[in-house]
Amino acid sequence: MTNFSIWEVLFLLCFAISWPVSIAKSLRTKVVIGKSPLFMSLIVLGYIFGIIHKVLYSHDIVIWLYVFNALLVTTDLVLYFVYIGQNRKDLQQKKL
Repeated sequence: MTNFSIWEVLFLLCFAISWPVSIAKSLRTKVVIGKSPLFMSLIVLGYIFGIIHKVLYSHDIVIWLYVFNALLVTTDLVLYFVYIGQNRKDLQQKKL
């Protein structure tokens, strides 16, 4: 349970620091044009696979970093769908 890779932890911490920046920008500006829901979905899927691996083969505390990161990316993905409709409307109005 305590035998984990520091490199895996550092990798996940780097992402755990990065995603809140993206979320904060979405909340502050309400602009999500340029973000890719497919990319974010694939990232969440990757974290889910990491969680499955941890559950099946390497159960340790690092699983919580995978869960935390998956929740962060899911939050950013939800914000994308909340704001994209208005972003598209605003973009169309600027083109007229």
